[in-house]
Amino acid sequence: MASASSICLLAALLVLVSWQAIASDPSPLQDFCVADEHSPVFVNGFACLDPKYVNADHFFKAAMLDTPRKPNKVGSNVTLINVMQIPGLNTLGISIARIDYAPLGQNPPHTHPRATEILTVLEGTLYVGFVTSNPNNTLFSKVLNKGDVFVFPVGLIHFQFNPNPHQPAVAIAALSSQNPGVITIANAVFGSKPPISDEVLAKAFQVGKGIIDWLQAQFWENNHY
Repeated sequence: MASASSICLLAALLVLVSWQAIASDPSPLQDFCVADEHSPVFVNGFACLDPKYVNADHFFKAAMLDTPRKPNKVGSNVTLINVMQIPGLNTLGISIARIDYAPLGQNPPHTHPRATEILTVLEGTLYVGFVTSNPNNTLFSKVLNKGDVFVFPVGLIHFQFNPNPHQPAVAIAALSSQNPGVITIANAVFGSKPPISDEVLAKAFQVGKGIIDWLQAQFWENNHY
């Protein structure tokens, strides 16, 4: 007979495998599960609205993604359409974003904790890239022109930069989650509330506390709208 320790080990392995199998947006078990934003039930995502109350507007938004957006001070504007804008996206594991870049503008280094991103350049030129995890921290980068496509793997730090000093750029991105989330590195590290100890950050970045204090005093603007 198997020992108690063997049974515990087997159970732990099964839990680990099961967790890996569901470590993404939940798969739909019916045609759709329109988000019921007013449901008191707390679930991973949103509870389903009763299908008899669902109509075409739950799958629609007049998002005007063909209209240019005004970039912020880092030179970009991300217009994300996710489950918060279209409740019919609930459980479907997808969202979309239009990204406008000013001349020399960038979508600064950030991650999407819950989604892989595939980006298509509609206008202009972009220098894009992502960095692999420790210990290698390898940079994969490419200059993209109109019509080019690039993939950013889930969870990895990535960026886009418009190298043209005279012309704006536009891209459309699809993301493999109804709610991909975004963590802009500089905003999270230097603009957290409450702030991370300057002693911790000075040690981590190997600089003086004065530099950290200056960085934390800046206004870290969000470019996701």
